[in-house]
Amino acid sequence: MMQSMVSKDPQPRAVVLLSGGLDSTTVLAIALAEGLECHCLTVDYRQRHRVELEAARKVALALGAASHRVITLDLRAIGGSALTDDIDVPKDQDPESCEVPITYVPARNTILLSLLLGLAEVVEADQLFIGANAVDYSGYPDCRPAFLQTFENLASLATVAGAEHGVQFRVRAPLLELSKADIIRRGLDLGVDYGLTWSCYDPTADGHACGRCDSCILRRRGFQEAGVEDPIAYVIS
Repeated sequence: MMQSMVSKDPQPRAVVLLSGGLDSTTVLAIALAEGLECHCLTVDYRQRHRVELEAARKVALALGAASHRVITLDLRAIGGSALTDDIDVPKDQDPESCEVPITYVPARNTILLSLLLGLAEVVEADQLFIGANAVDYSGYPDCRPAFLQTFENLASLATVAGAEHGVQFRVRAPLLELSKADIIRRGLDLGVDYGLTWSCYDPTADGHACGRCDSCILRRRGFQEAGVEDPIAYVIS
């Protein structure tokens, strides 16, 4: 008698917003550790720190993402941010001050999550991962839990998968309540090579991080508090 074949359930899928930075790289590692098939999306929005695009490519390859797409979207046409306009990147400021810095890109996470949601429909994923953090961040309003919950509610209403097939999309932000030091420790436990990542908003022409922008300050402080050496090169020691 021929033994019947029982097909295995397909591997659950997730989409990951991958910038090439420390946070999004850690998020990808977490999603992969959960056994998810991860499809990464990087957005070239003509950001000043375009070196992160190559970092994202290296990270996706090194960590073993199932796919990696890069979308070009020119947010310089809107401007309004030091990352997308001819505005100096602030240096030597307190990233935890109450005032939202000029490095905030108007509606960026709304735009990027919308693109990620589109990819989720295409690859039939119901989990959307983003490296948003509400502890060690620069006060960006689109990193808050309320924003992420609202977008999750929108996702099921605004898609065929949700409206007609009952897919309940989840917006996953596993770093939301972690300090930068805790994020680094988590990533190291998962084998992340942070030498592949990039955080600086205003890199030099020879590929060094400035060490003085908000993102550099938060990153350097995180490594110091974690008691681990940061593997990337800075202009200042």
